[in-house]
Amino acid sequence: MSGVTAPAAAQKTAGGNNAYHNFHNDFVHISDPNERRRLALAEIDKAPFGWYHVRACVVAGVGFFTDSYDIFAVSLLNIMLGIVYFQSSKGKLPTSSDNAIKLATSAGTVIGQLGFGYLADHVGRKKMYGLELIVIIFATLGQALTSGSPSVNVIGLIIFWRVLLGVGIGGDYPLSSIITSEFATTRWRGAMMGAVFAMQGIGQLVCAFIMLFVTLGFKQALSASPSIDHCDGYCSIAVDKMWRTLIGFGAVPACIALYYRLTIPETPRYTFDIARDVEKAADDVNAYMSGKHEGQPDDIARIQARTAAQAQITVPKASWSDFFHHYGQRKNALLLLGTAGSWFCLDVAFYGLSLNNASILETIGYSTKGATSTYEYLYNTAIGNLIIVLAGAVPGYWVSVATLDTLGRKTIQMGGFIILTILFIIMGFAYNKLSDNGGNGLLAIYVLAQFFFNFGPNMTTFIVPGEVFPTRYRSTSHGISAASGKIGSIIGQGAISTLKSRGAPKGSTASPWMDHVLEIYALFMLLGVFTTLCIPETKRKTLEELCGEDDSAVAAPRAIVADESSASGGSHGKDGL
Repeated sequence: MSGVTAPAAAQKTAGGNNAYHNFHNDFVHISDPNERRRLALAEIDKAPFGWYHVRACVVAGVGFFTDSYDIFAVSLLNIMLGIVYFQSSKGKLPTSSDNAIKLATSAGTVIGQLGFGYLADHVGRKKMYGLELIVIIFATLGQALTSGSPSVNVIGLIIFWRVLLGVGIGGDYPLSSIITSEFATTRWRGAMMGAVFAMQGIGQLVCAFIMLFVTLGFKQALSASPSIDHCDGYCSIAVDKMWRTLIGFGAVPACIALYYRLTIPETPRYTFDIARDVEKAADDVNAYMSGKHEGQPDDIARIQARTAAQAQITVPKASWSDFFHHYGQRKNALLLLGTAGSWFCLDVAFYGLSLNNASILETIGYSTKGATSTYEYLYNTAIGNLIIVLAGAVPGYWVSVATLDTLGRKTIQMGGFIILTILFIIMGFAYNKLSDNGGNGLLAIYVLAQFFFNFGPNMTTFIVPGEVFPTRYRSTSHGISAASGKIGSIIGQGAISTLKSRGAPKGSTASPWMDHVLEIYALFMLLGVFTTLCIPETKRKTLEELCGEDDSAVAAPRAIVADESSASGGSHGKDGL
């Protein structure tokens, strides 16, 4: 007890399943913390791509499937809420209520991104992952079961549940991004993170299909109504059941993935670079196996182990003073500006349009053209959304996944912003001409814009913040970047997109200012070109290389690990090291 000595070996940490392997426990027999860290991280970085990585992408991706489903269902939700609860307004939701419901999710998302982002760095990825999915499930079910009363307006309740839903969705952004990046192999990290984010496109697609299926299921009741402003009786009951089914289905995939999220191991980078509490981890495992809440290690032994690890591990420790010092440096501040600014510029236009798919289709005369009943109105709306998602969004996501590790993140983001600037200029300044002949020209360019959103900045603004920041601030910085994007979406939806009806007669659905709104979006796409200049290219580089920490230290043991890794992807004996 006269001096502090390092333990002979680390203790095992809790967690691990067939989607997330516990790499830390493969090297617990190595006494030197720095050597143990280098070997574990090199094992992750050099692991050949396999089914383990696919399962990890699916588990993380289910969250984004649910996020996207719930976010983009709001456009269809608001149409049906108008039909059920606002027959006195010709079946149309008031503009203020429409915007409030759409903005509620974004407002909650900002809170979730900042809060969960900070907590994942402060208390650990493992403790936070799964909690945000529980919030999403709870809020989704609450929203689907919402009903008004003489004292409480149904719109107010919907807004409450969507704020809470947004908090859960916001937490999924930094957590899924950084957990995927910290478990991913360096060679295919972009594709893995891209595949997780691409589940947004699948979520949008499934949402459109569910809308189509419930519309077909209630065809008889809906066909009896000549128009949405005459949908009462059985028609109104049918639409009420439809929106509840549409929203409630979003909780199903989340429930399936919950087990895997709750049983993941802590990421090795967090264990080594931030936690450094070996004795506490060992007792937590024993407590977990015996059914207790947490372990109670000997305080003196715990202090000795932590002091030894802190003395030997060279990675800086997180603190508020270190945070401000880190981002007080010009290159780090510009990097955060690049990730946050690019996401902000993107989301102004992306959500301004995407949350209004149904309105955009209506404006160009597609979704309601020739509709002679409520059934045809809702059917055409569902088909219109399917066309947009299948023709633009889904292909864009998966082309990105295929090219992220070859073309590179910065190239894709820069190219996307440039092409989107051109497309929005064309849509804005030639809006009236493109709207002629049924609006087919405008629809074609709109679909192209959806493609280059996703084969472009919508994908890369999610990936880059999960790679370029140091482990101790990776989640917090991703949360700040993502929250900047959602603030952009609030501006795009709440301030800019509402300008489209400027100058229209009261009660009219005309959009005389839509061309100017599109021109404003073009300006933000141009600004995104300049913010992209602040980010580096991240393809085929380790996370440690990107954040500038122990480049040479991590590189040294790679050859050893590559030669001595077992075929199972992580079991090493002492003799082999």
